[in-house]
Amino acid sequence: MSASLSTPEPSMVAARADARRNRALVLAAAQRAFAEQGTSVSLAEVARRAGVGAGTVYRHFPTKTDLLEAVMQQRIDRLATLAVEYLDAPDPGAAFFAVCTEVVSSAPRSQALCDVIQSDDGWPKALLRSAGDRFHHALGALLAAAQRQGTVRSDLEIADVLDVFTGCVAIQRRQRPGGPLLRAVAIMFDAMRANSGIRPVTKPDIGAKTSNETGHRNETPHCPICGTEIRPTGTGRPARYCSAACRQKAHRRRSARAALADAAR
Repeated sequence: MSASLSTPEPSMVAARADARRNRALVLAAAQRAFAEQGTSVSLAEVARRAGVGAGTVYRHFPTKTDLLEAVMQQRIDRLATLAVEYLDAPDPGAAFFAVCTEVVSSAPRSQALCDVIQSDDGWPKALLRSAGDRFHHALGALLAAAQRQGTVRSDLEIADVLDVFTGCVAIQRRQRPGGPLLRAVAIMFDAMRANSGIRPVTKPDIGAKTSNETGHRNETPHCPICGTEIRPTGTGRPARYCSAACRQKAHRRRSARAALADAAR
């Protein structure tokens, strides 16, 4: 009797195998659909692409949010696995940039994956946060190895790399899926490489006391909106605008540019 209790029936084993196969089909179809049509695609369309019934999709993923999270978790887990595999590569610098290239070139057209990689706050749930943590840990180890090799700038931190990903993914969205990296993305990647001509941005150059870049400037700042000379207040951070009105104008201009950029995507 104990043997019969511990050994699943053949029909149960077959049912579980079918369930795993259907789940994989749904995830693959959803990934393609979200990349091509955005997150507005319906679960019925995902079911049609997967070749399964709508009820099968709903059994595995009761809501679209559940499906979105599963798709993104799968993608981030794959990137984390790739980064871990590259940790044993003989050339840490080449391995680091290979992972960077994969992150950007394989990102879907929506901003969802980029947002998940960049931030732990808000919408992403614990499942996604766990996948993101694994990716960050592996990427951080790759970054440290590349810095020890002298290939990547020593002042870079993992947060800087994630910010670069955010910008590069936004730029790469103009490229067709599977296409080569755009030139602007390659330029941003090159900025992460070790270069003695680039001043560190996260670690102050204490020795450069006489440099005009680090020392006090005699230039009088002017408002970028109206050109009026900005008088120093003597306290707090230096003012960027001459008045609250110009500050508001600058805010409206930034908002308008962001709206135009969104409309162009």
